[in-house]
Amino acid sequence: MSKRVDVVVVGGGNAALCAALSARESGAEVLVLERAPHAERGGNSSFTAGNMRFAYDGGEQVLSLVDGLTDDQIERTDFGTYTEAQFFDDIARVTENRCDPELADVLVSNSYDTLRWMHSKGVKFLPLYGKQAFEVDGKWTFWGGLTLEAVGGGPGLVDALTAACQKAGITIEYGARAKRLIADETGAISGVEVRQDRKVSIVEAKAVVLAAGGFQANPEWRTRYLGPGWDVAKVRGTRFNTGEGIKMALEVGASPAGNWSGAHAVGWEFNAPEFGDLAVGDSFQKHSYPWGVMVNAEGKRFVDEGADFRNYTYAKYGRVILDQPGQFAWQVFDQKVVKQLRDEYRIKQVTKVTANTLEELATKMDGVDPEGFLKEIDAYNAAIDQSVPFNPNVKDGRRTQGLAVDKTNWANTLDEGPFEAYQVTCGITFTFGGVRITPQSEVVDDDGQVIPGLFACGEMVGGLFYFNYPGGSGLTNGSVFGRIAGRGAAALATS
Repeated sequence: MSKRVDVVVVGGGNAALCAALSARESGAEVLVLERAPHAERGGNSSFTAGNMRFAYDGGEQVLSLVDGLTDDQIERTDFGTYTEAQFFDDIARVTENRCDPELADVLVSNSYDTLRWMHSKGVKFLPLYGKQAFEVDGKWTFWGGLTLEAVGGGPGLVDALTAACQKAGITIEYGARAKRLIADETGAISGVEVRQDRKVSIVEAKAVVLAAGGFQANPEWRTRYLGPGWDVAKVRGTRFNTGEGIKMALEVGASPAGNWSGAHAVGWEFNAPEFGDLAVGDSFQKHSYPWGVMVNAEGKRFVDEGADFRNYTYAKYGRVILDQPGQFAWQVFDQKVVKQLRDEYRIKQVTKVTANTLEELATKMDGVDPEGFLKEIDAYNAAIDQSVPFNPNVKDGRRTQGLAVDKTNWANTLDEGPFEAYQVTCGITFTFGGVRITPQSEVVDDDGQVIPGLFACGEMVGGLFYFNYPGGSGLTNGSVFGRIAGRGAAALATS
């Protein structure tokens, strides 16, 4: 391992690799320290679906990022627009206006240009057909501001960025666990203490970029900061995001920021393993709930499944599921919508029951009160305004009236068997609390001063997301601020 470089990047996911590429193209010699072994590289990014939210003024900007669509596909696709104002408003709305407006503005205004930069580095994108658009009358119409995914999902994104790093001459050390930041007598960061192959060494650097993720894989920290019960949540991603990057920064005086009691958490396969499984990837998620209903152990609905498009509610409903008796729920669908269920419902590793009647289904859903469930569904079916047509591409206003928890869109009666039900629990993706940064990705101390030589990006930064987040903005956040952090670190190191 090199003992002296211009820039050290701590982490190996999307934010870290973007920071490394940005620093290298700005003229710095770069070393990446990835705690995981090569087989588990990529941090949380490897466990994502690779969806990336960005602002665009029309289909031409979308198509500038996409290769290989046929003329027929283009003609039958309505990408619409998703302006910077819409993106900013979505972040503000779902975070209940608590997001740092400066950071949000940087994210939004740099989103499209950053994806173009990634595309120039070899990252390929495809439209999210079947997930963010459905074919109605021969036309695909995108909704919810989320349009593209990286080819190959999260693993494909990590592979593409890793290949770009190798091409650029960036050294990536695997199984290299950063343990401590080194500061000189002025307080400026001058290196990192690293443990690799059971040996401890010091890497000197003129700047350090921390991109080591949140603390979601640390059950003690989850319980300490998120609250009781979070120790039993499933971890969607890597087992290596235990908060050490945040701890290192706090130890040198970094200011904590953001929603430390909040996290991105979703409905997740009930019998999934404790941590993410790269062979299954993101497919343990279960995100077609807007087309059906979710019930708890009492057989009762407990959320408005149609409150908004899936990508504006899924990141907060995991927490609601965790609060239910037994920390589980069942998602129930009938034949009217089964064909619209996302691909993750068709994997082998799924807790699923089917039945020809609701009465039979009620006896098969483990842990659910059958009588309470049947009473709930009877009331639900009777409360639906069936005069409003069902349309999955818009918030259709097909709703219930008069229930304790009304469903405000996409309310279909459950009356066409065979019925299908899927058991889910809470899967935590990443935590919202972290360190405070400037819009230039510089880490700020408790006195409000920049810590010289220290930058941060990705999931370990606090202040942008509170309570919830717009789907696909996490990866874009990592890429935007990773690029900014790498550029800033290189400028400092080579000045």
